[in-house]
Amino acid sequence: MIILKSPREIEEMKTAGQIVADCHREVAKLIEPGITTLEINDFVAKHIMKLGGKQFTKGYNGFPAETCASVNDVVAHGFPSAKPLQEGDLLKLDIVAEYGGWFGDSCWCYTIGQPSPAVERLLKVTKECLELGIAQAIPGNRLGDITSAIQKHAESHGYSVVRDLLAHGVGRSLHEEPSYEHVGVAGKGVRLKEGMVFTIEPMINEGTFRISIDADGWTARTADGKLSAQYEHTVALTADGPLILTAQ
Repeated sequence: MIILKSPREIEEMKTAGQIVADCHREVAKLIEPGITTLEINDFVAKHIMKLGGKQFTKGYNGFPAETCASVNDVVAHGFPSAKPLQEGDLLKLDIVAEYGGWFGDSCWCYTIGQPSPAVERLLKVTKECLELGIAQAIPGNRLGDITSAIQKHAESHGYSVVRDLLAHGVGRSLHEEPSYEHVGVAGKGVRLKEGMVFTIEPMINEGTFRISIDADGWTARTADGKLSAQYEHTVALTADGPLILTAQ
């Protein structure tokens, strides 16, 4: 069941979203060769608490850390580690915070040092996919209008869209309905309504859309070892259009 939020509830959700956004703004200042994803994770954990929020990820179904830190070919759910990040690495940092019983969720890409032209292009297209998807998050549209816009843009540039990891509704639970892939057909799928709140989080791969899961049961990698990028926002559907709750 999709749980619609009132304007007052959406206003309350902004705080959780902005805690996540502030974490990303501050993390961006720390990113440089030699820093470890474990150091980044520890900073985020403390910063969430400093802002009055609660972390959620650590302990969720056994996940061991407060953030998902996914490097290079890791698509999502990477474990933070003590391995230093190196020049040219691509980090996807997924942060979740709870405040007042509401959740915010956003993943952002960070390049370590100077990115290659290929990485710059991948990030540009992935961010455009997110923006195109958000532009379709309008009451009266269909979920397929969002997903088809993302799929068409990614594939027109020679990339693929991950199917096996899903976007989701957000509210008093991190994972609500609808759950959906970022591929689809315009005009099809769930009718979008005012009060819906969900993530838009395209995962765009250089090569195949297929992924594999490591023995840890969490770490998702591209099946061919090529790079993957992701940008994610929590978005509320309002009478005035999409409202990005995790806007930085």
